[in-house]
Amino acid sequence: MAVKIRLKRMGAKRNPFYRIVVADSRSPRDGRFIDQVGTYNPVAKETEVKIDEEKALDWMHKGAQPSDTVRNLFSKQGIMQKFHDAKNQK
Repeated sequence: MAVKIRLKRMGAKRNPFYRIVVADSRSPRDGRFIDQVGTYNPVAKETEVKIDEEKALDWMHKGAQPSDTVRNLFSKQGIMQKFHDAKNQK
């Protein structure tokens, strides 16, 4: 089973709000998910990103692959750097 960390769209029409979720790659975008890792609100005056760092790192160590957008969000939060440092330390 290929597991992805990706965005799940919520919110109203023309007012998107996203949840960062861990889901099976075969499930639909807004369908079933395994775990919620954080939220992303691009519409706010200052873009709001809230991520549970421990959960995200744990899922990536288990083999979950972040989507391109989620990878960018993680990079801005410094999570990808911590993941690579921990991976290279072993």
